[in-house]
Amino acid sequence: MPRKLLLVALAVCYPLCAENMTGNNNPFDRNCVPCHRRLPATLQDMFKRYLLAYSSENNLKAGVYHYLRYPNKDISVMDKLFLKRFGVKSPTTLTEKELKEAVEIYWERYKVFGKLK
Repeated sequence: MPRKLLLVALAVCYPLCAENMTGNNNPFDRNCVPCHRRLPATLQDMFKRYLLAYSSENNLKAGVYHYLRYPNKDISVMDKLFLKRFGVKSPTTLTEKELKEAVEIYWERYKVFGKLK
């Protein structure tokens, strides 16, 4: 009986522990990635659009942060057809700290500076 209980406990806890060990327990992977998987434009595609619109690290981070706090079609980097089909996102429910961390992770994951050889 104790072995069965241990196996059940491991089966339940392992996925939670594995997620923490792989680094998927951050605000970006928890809150941004799952929703964007359903969209035809990837997070990397959107990053390229932000980079074209804002051109620097500080401006891009500020633009993403502001858009996620106060989404509006007039400040979106997505084209009108995309916005017509998918609409403007709802304001984020992330705390200020989580949002800043998510934006920082977004920048680090998709930046091209220092990655080109």
